[in-house]
Amino acid sequence: MGVLAKAALTDLEDAFAALNDTPSFDWVRPPETGLVMVQGRAGGTGQPFNVGEATVTRCTLRTDSGETGVGYVQGRSKRHAELAALFDALLQSPKLSARLQTDVVERLAGLHERRRAAASRKVKATQVDFFTMVRGEDPKA
Repeated sequence: MGVLAKAALTDLEDAFAALNDTPSFDWVRPPETGLVMVQGRAGGTGQPFNVGEATVTRCTLRTDSGETGVGYVQGRSKRHAELAALFDALLQSPKLSARLQTDVVERLAGLHERRRAAASRKVKATQVDFFTMVRGEDPKA
């Protein structure tokens, strides 16, 4: 689900267009947008605190063959949530699961990792290393 949620909408659209037989489905819960509270921890392990709210879109669908798919994505894209839920349902199909795992999920994970690495290299290129020089004014020295 994380790969589908983090994938670019255009990549999901391309993967969906590549499917030969697109299934029909009924909505269990149509796409809806709301807020979730994001929590953090002081120092990573300390007391939890509320960082703020994040916009999330979710939906649930059931294919005609009976698989139920759920999609949760950050942001307001109802289409993104719909495609994530549809792929979630299709990944439960015994005849499609292995092919979709390779053709869609692994490919999307690779695209995400390459984009993350490119962004990391771009940030690394502008990194500034700060250091402190000893001034010799420490009375303990």
